[in-house]
Amino acid sequence: MVSNPLTQTQQEIVDEFALFSDWQDKYEHLIELGKDLPLIAAEHKTEANIVRGCQARVWLNAELKNDLVHFTADSDAMITKGIVALLVRVFNDRTPQEILGASTEFVDTIGLRAHLSPNRANGLSAMVDQMKRYALAYSAKS
Repeated sequence: MVSNPLTQTQQEIVDEFALFSDWQDKYEHLIELGKDLPLIAAEHKTEANIVRGCQARVWLNAELKNDLVHFTADSDAMITKGIVALLVRVFNDRTPQEILGASTEFVDTIGLRAHLSPNRANGLSAMVDQMKRYALAYSAKS
């Protein structure tokens, strides 16, 4: 059975995190992923694009390009920026339907949610919810 590209990306993340035995190394990997996150355009770093429910400031922008949802994001906190980088990696340039139908089980599989403070875990859920809201809005337009 061939998995779809979205679940394939999630599996790559699971495999990547499996390479690290302790959470200090996993956090460092998350920080590195955040450093590699493509910069959000300055005009999208607005109050309207702030993800509500995150303790850190997280900007998340979505645009529909060729029927795919393209995300850009940033955060003022290193670990949070790594978390949003993971989510962008999974959901970026997918159809609205793929995003809406996607599981985020990979987050639990790598143990991320269990190793976040309650505030960060709420922020993670808020980021996923915001991405799915963008997808829902774009699916209504297509």
